[in-house]
Amino acid sequence: MVYTLVLGTSDVSREGSSPSLGTMKIIFLDHDGVICLSQQFGGRYKKQAKARKKLSQDVMSFHVGARFDNFDKKAIKVLNLILEETGAEIVVSSDWKNWANVEEMGEYYEEQGIIKKPIDFTPREYTIPEKQEWHPDWDLEASRTLEIQEWLKEHPEVSHWVAIDDLDMSFKEVSNNRSGTGWGLTNFVHTPSVTEGIKKLGIKQKIVKFLL
Repeated sequence: MVYTLVLGTSDVSREGSSPSLGTMKIIFLDHDGVICLSQQFGGRYKKQAKARKKLSQDVMSFHVGARFDNFDKKAIKVLNLILEETGAEIVVSSDWKNWANVEEMGEYYEEQGIIKKPIDFTPREYTIPEKQEWHPDWDLEASRTLEIQEWLKEHPEVSHWVAIDDLDMSFKEVSNNRSGTGWGLTNFVHTPSVTEGIKKLGIKQKIVKFLL
């Protein structure tokens, strides 16, 4: 049986029966500092320099492969092992989503050797809770956290999930006279080293633990 899985901005065709409530496993995946490491940073400029010989100066007019830095080959191997072991799907939380659509990003994943294409991006719009603490120092981390929470809210079929990021989006208690609330994600794995990312010893095991 073939069905179409409609998730946010993407329509993903898959073989088999459609997912029932509470059966989907999701990895919310950042790129920089996770699978695109410091050794690859800036590589896209060489690709674009070559592409400009044939294309306009508009980066969005380039083939998707020239818009982004390469992924680290060893990091891809680790990610593929996680995907094989857990059966999880990928939702891109990286800001790379601003430079491609889901189909194009899937094409890039395939070119880079990742065995599964992403099924969706996290949304660019989200609801800020009434008592949400906000601070300029946390702006990107808090925004990305809310984008992930918004996606989860719209997909009750998810049974297991984990977010992976080089930004620290782990849950933080924030207490003051106004609220005493906190923010962040409980299902979160931090990759603090931009030279190692997902390759760092122990990271794979932490990710898999959330998905099994």
